[in-house]
Amino acid sequence: MFRPSRVTLFTSLFLSLLVLAACSQQPKDRVVLPEGIHFVEAVSATVDNNGDPVLPYEKYQLENGLTLLLHQDHSDPITHVDVTYHVGSAREQLGKSGFAHFFEHMMFQGSKHVADEQHFRIISEAGGTLNGTTNSDRTNYYQTVPANQLEKVLWLESDRMGFLLEAVTQEKFEVQRATVKNERAQRYDNAPYGLLYERVSQALYPENHPYSWPTIGYVEDLDRVNVNDLKAFFLRWYGPNNATLTIGGDIDVEQTLAWVAKYFGPIAAGPDVDGDAKTLVTLPDTRYISMEDRVHLPLLYISFPTVYGRHEDEAALDLLADVLGGGKQSLFYQHLVKAGYAVQAGVSHPCQELACSFNLYALANPEKMPSLADMEKALRAAIDDFEQRGVTQDDLDKVQAQFEASTIFGLQSVSGKVSTLAFNETFADSPDQIADDLARYRAVTKADVERVYRTYIKDKPAVVMSIVPQGQLALIAAPDNFKPAARQIPQAEEMTAAQLALRPVTETFDRNKVPEAGPSPVVHVPDAWRATLDNGIPVIGSEIDETPTVTLLLSIEGGPLLDPEGKAGTASLTAAMLNEATQQRSGEAMALALDKLGSRISARASGRYTEIAVSSLARHLDETLLLLQEILLQPKFDAADFERLKAQTLQSLVQSAKDPGALASRAQLQVLYGEQRIGLPDGGIFSSVQGISLQDVQQFYLQNYSAKAAQLVVVGSLSKAQWLPKLDWLGQWAGESLSFADYQDFPQYDKSTIYVVDLPEAAQSAIRVVRRAMPYDATGDYFKAGLMNFPLGGAFNSRINMNLREEKGYTYGARSGFSGGKTLGRFSVSTSVREDVTGLALTEILNELAIYSEQGIDAGELAFLRQAVSQSEALSYETPSQKAGFLRQMLNYQLDPSFAQTQGEIVATIDKPALNALAAKWLQPDTMQIVIVGDAAKVLPQLLSLGLPIETITMQP
Repeated sequence: MFRPSRVTLFTSLFLSLLVLAACSQQPKDRVVLPEGIHFVEAVSATVDNNGDPVLPYEKYQLENGLTLLLHQDHSDPITHVDVTYHVGSAREQLGKSGFAHFFEHMMFQGSKHVADEQHFRIISEAGGTLNGTTNSDRTNYYQTVPANQLEKVLWLESDRMGFLLEAVTQEKFEVQRATVKNERAQRYDNAPYGLLYERVSQALYPENHPYSWPTIGYVEDLDRVNVNDLKAFFLRWYGPNNATLTIGGDIDVEQTLAWVAKYFGPIAAGPDVDGDAKTLVTLPDTRYISMEDRVHLPLLYISFPTVYGRHEDEAALDLLADVLGGGKQSLFYQHLVKAGYAVQAGVSHPCQELACSFNLYALANPEKMPSLADMEKALRAAIDDFEQRGVTQDDLDKVQAQFEASTIFGLQSVSGKVSTLAFNETFADSPDQIADDLARYRAVTKADVERVYRTYIKDKPAVVMSIVPQGQLALIAAPDNFKPAARQIPQAEEMTAAQLALRPVTETFDRNKVPEAGPSPVVHVPDAWRATLDNGIPVIGSEIDETPTVTLLLSIEGGPLLDPEGKAGTASLTAAMLNEATQQRSGEAMALALDKLGSRISARASGRYTEIAVSSLARHLDETLLLLQEILLQPKFDAADFERLKAQTLQSLVQSAKDPGALASRAQLQVLYGEQRIGLPDGGIFSSVQGISLQDVQQFYLQNYSAKAAQLVVVGSLSKAQWLPKLDWLGQWAGESLSFADYQDFPQYDKSTIYVVDLPEAAQSAIRVVRRAMPYDATGDYFKAGLMNFPLGGAFNSRINMNLREEKGYTYGARSGFSGGKTLGRFSVSTSVREDVTGLALTEILNELAIYSEQGIDAGELAFLRQAVSQSEALSYETPSQKAGFLRQMLNYQLDPSFAQTQGEIVATIDKPALNALAAKWLQPDTMQIVIVGDAAKVLPQLLSLGLPIETITMQP
C-alpha cells in the first residue's frame, strides 16, 4: 500500500473518546492570520459522516507556495516538525544519480546563519532528536523537541530552505561526497544481498526510467559531478512551493502561525513543479539476472511490475501479497518455510508514486533446496496453488484487523501523526487519508483479488534475480538473459549564472540571532501503581488514555545465562518455540487468531532475560490474554516445529559469518569474556545449536520458566482495578527459584592487542575498540560515565564522529558508549570505515581516547551535555513502549521513581573534575582491546605502524 506505514483505522472505542464530528471550518475566531498566510481548511476531531476516523488538522498556504499543516496534541510537552520536499531520486537527471540523497546530507552542514555542524548541535543541545530520509519520491527532514524549542527549529529549517547555498563550499561538498560513498559501501556494497534492489530495478524498469537507478546513486555519478551541479539541483527543487511544513504536538496555533510567517514567509518561491506522468510499467518477457555475493544462503527474488501508488488495483494487490506471503497461514509459509525448503520466504507489494512491484523472495535452505531453479519451480507452484485456494473470509478479516490495529499504534506518537499528515498531503493533496484508505480496502472483494492475480501475476513476465555464494553460479535459477544497456551519459554543460542565481530573501529581523527557548516544560515521570500477584510476581503498571491500547511485558530472569553447558542457544530456541504451536492450536491457527484481533505476542531470549511482549487493542485484551495464557502455560513443543526452527537457526548462523558487523560483535564478546557462555552470542554458535535436542528445550522450559523469576509491566488504557482480575490466571503460575552459576575467569590483558578477523574482499572494515567496565547503576559511576562519554562519542557532533566522518571522511558514522546490566558492563567504540583507511581510522580513535582521558571535557562540552541531557527528558515518556521501558527498568533494578529526579540533579551539578576522573579511569587507550573485521591481506600492512601486537583469529559460525 502507498503510505508511510500500514496505517488506516481507529477502533470504535477510540472514536468514543473523541468528538463525534468532522467538518471543514474556518479557523478559530481567536486566531489572527499573519500577513502572507491564507487559511485553506480545518478538520476538527474525528470521524466522517460514515463513522470512519479522521486525523484532525488545520491547513494553510503561504504566498510563496509553502503548504502548512498544524496538528495540536497536548498530551506531552513536545513538538514534532517535518519538512517534506516533493523531490527524490526520481527527479534526478541521467548521470547525476544520488543528488536528492546527497542533499539530505548537505542540509545538515550549516547554512548562511547557522555555522558548520551547528544544526545537529543546536537540536541536541535543545534535548531533541533529528534526522532526514530520502526515497525515490520525496525527501523529509524532521525534529522532535521539547515544546519550548519550537521557534528554534523553525529558524533552523527556514534557514536551510532559504539560505543553504551561501554556506555550500567545495570543502563541504567533498566531505559529504566521501560520507555518502561510505554509506553506500556500508549499506550496499559491503552488506550481504546489498545490491539486490539496485540490480532488480535496472532490469524491472525501462532504460532511463527514474526508478531504474538507486536512491543513493552510483559511485561514478558521485565522482563525476561538481558543487555547481548540486547547487542547480537545489535551486530547481527545494523551493517552498515544493514543500510541506507539518507541525504537531503541544503548540499554540496563533504563535506558531506568527513564527512560520516570520521565518518562512520571506523565502521566494522556486520554479513551478509539475507531477510526473504515471504510466504502467511492463516487461516484454521474463528477465533472468544473477550475481555472486559473500553469502551462505542462495536467494531467489522475483519481481512483477504492477500499478502505481493509489491506483484502483493497489489494495487488491496488497491483499493478494498477504494471502501468498503474509504470515504463517500464507501459501509461501506452508509450501516453503514449513516444508523446510526455505529459511525465510515472503511476498510484498511496495508502492511508489510512479510504480509498484509485486515481489516474492525465498532464502533457500541448502540442505533441502540447493538449486534456485528448483526453488523457482516451488515458488511458482505456490503461486499457482492460489488459484485452487482462492481468498477466504479469514483473509479479509485478518487484513482489516491488522490495518485497524496498526493505525492506532502508529498514532501513539506525535511524530507518527505528523508523518502521516505530511505524506498524504505530499502525494494525495489531502492530509488525512485514513478513512479513504479504509474505504478502498474495505471495498476489496474476493473476486477483486483473483482478478488482479490474473491481470498482473499469472503467466506474466517478471525479473528473476539469483544471488548465490561466491563460486557457485551453477546454483542460479537460469542463465542470465538480460544485461542493462550501457548508460549514455550526456555531455556535461557548464552552469550558467542564471541557473546558479540565488533567490532573493528580504527580511526585517536579524537572522544571525538564535531564537531563545521558552520556559522549560514541566515533565512528569509516568505515574505508576504496583501490585503483587498471589504467587509473588511483582507487577508495575501505568494508566494512559491517549489511545485505547495495551502494552504488556512479561520478563523471566535467566534467559541465555541459564543455557546448559555446551548448548548455548537453548534459551533462544525455547523462546522461539513459544511462538509456534500450543496444545490447543497449531502455529498457523495461533497466528490467525492473533491477526484477527490485531494483536501481537512474541517471545525472545536475550541478555539476562526471556521476555514475552504483548500489544493489543484494549477492547481485545481479554481474548489476547487467553492466547497469552495458552502460549505461556501450554506450549506444545512439536518435534516438526523444533526441527524447522533449529535448521533455520543453523543456516542463519552460517550466513551471519559473512556479515562484518555480526562478526565484529561476536569477536568482541570472545575477546572480553573468553569461551564461556557470556562470551557467545545470545543465539549460540553453530556447534552449540547443533547439539541442542527437543528434550533440551523442554527441560529448559520446565526448569527455568518460573513465576519465581518473573515480573510484569503493563501500560494502557486500563486502571489497576481493571487489570488485576484479568491477571488472576498468571497469579496461579508456579515454579521454583533459579540460581546462576558464577562466571569463569575473564581474559586478562596487560596491553592492547589488535585482533583481526579475515573477511576477504570486504569493502569496509568493522572496528571495535573495547574494554570491560562497570555494571549498570541508575545514579552512580555508570550513569555519570555515560554523561562523560556524551561529548566523546554519544552525540552526532561528538569528537569521534566529527573526526572520522565530517573531518576525515573515513566513515558513515562512529560512536562510543558504556553498556551494562546487573553484573557486567563494557565500554566500546564502534564504526565501519573504508578498507584503505583502516589503520588511519584506528589511529584517530586511539588518539581521541588518549586526549580525552588525559585532558578531559572542556567547559563548552560540559554546558552542552547539561543542556542536551536535561532537555531531552521531555521526549522520554511519550509512547506506551517508552513508559513500559521506564517501568521495566524500575523493576529490573528495584528503583524508586525518584531516581529520575536524582539523575536530573546529577546532570545539573556534576563538575569537570568528577567527569575527568572517570575519563582518566576508563578511557586510557592501553586498557583497550581492538577487533577489526576486514580483508586481512589489505588491512594488516596498515596496522603494523601502530606498534601493537596483532593476532589473526578465526570465528566459527
